[in-house]
Amino acid sequence: MPVGMRERDSRQVVVVTGASGGIGRATARAFAQRGAAVALLARGEAGLKAAAEDVEAAGGVALPIEVDVADQREVEAAAARVEDELGPIDVWVNDAFTSVFAPFMEIEPEEFRRVTEVSYLGYVFGTRAALRRMLPRDRGAIVQVGSALAYRGIPLQSAYCGAKHAIQGFNEALRAELLHDKSNVRVTMVQMPAVNTPQFDWVLSRLGRHAQPVPPIYQPEVAARAVVYAADHPKRREYWVGASTVGTLVADKFVPGLLDRYLAKTGYDSQQTSQRRDPRQPRNLWEPADEDRDYGAHGDFDDRSSRRSPQVWASQHHGLIAAAGAGLVALAAGAVLARRH
Repeated sequence: MPVGMRERDSRQVVVVTGASGGIGRATARAFAQRGAAVALLARGEAGLKAAAEDVEAAGGVALPIEVDVADQREVEAAAARVEDELGPIDVWVNDAFTSVFAPFMEIEPEEFRRVTEVSYLGYVFGTRAALRRMLPRDRGAIVQVGSALAYRGIPLQSAYCGAKHAIQGFNEALRAELLHDKSNVRVTMVQMPAVNTPQFDWVLSRLGRHAQPVPPIYQPEVAARAVVYAADHPKRREYWVGASTVGTLVADKFVPGLLDRYLAKTGYDSQQTSQRRDPRQPRNLWEPADEDRDYGAHGDFDDRSSRRSPQVWASQHHGLIAAAGAGLVALAAGAVLARRH
């Protein structure tokens, strides 16, 4: 009997790309805790096996599939397998990525192309595979895992920032098309802050010191909860996670030139620890780093990472906050008028 045939009509079917580590791994666990059937798409055999064990331990059904999301045919074949073995896909989460930490002129053209193919076109191919199945049923949700860097580029991450900006534009265009067609299929995007993931141990780096997320840093479970919420409430065009994301996006909107100068001054040091980079560090650009070793969801920065983000609640309840703010303004205005009379 295919994986997931039991209760296939009652379980939510979720696909998560990049599911072997970081945000994708935490997101797969979060859906599994609700009893979902989770298809895990990633490259590394060891990471996939451990992610599947996580899902099963959390109460879900796991279907691990080795996929390079830069290959459209592999993504399409994976989507067909998911529907054959688990049932109709309800939620598709695009999260897979790779990157290079280096100044732009130290990134080779083929490396830049590879980052773009995985981190941008991987989202395009995943979205297309999901839509091919969701549109005829007129239901489903697609969640694009984004970043504050989808709006604001930073030094040493030109390839990654370019991909995230591209996803932002692609998602906005697609959303407008779905609205035009009055489709009940929804797309939404979750803009993430710096997250404590294993990427800093396996992304190709040419920095002198060990790469790190720009503080403040959040645990991947914070990001995962936001992704699950977005999948449940996909009518919102996007969600922001972390006060740092809000601060960055607001600053970029109103004082982008000042932010350019600030990042030019601080962006190099803030992305590196005081430790020298290990020249033997694995590189997952061309081959998976977790083929023989499971890195898990967390990186090396547990002692510096927050498990909560009050701003996430604010992003999810902006209507309530706006109403409360309007109420306070009305009360204040009433008090002023009362004094005058």
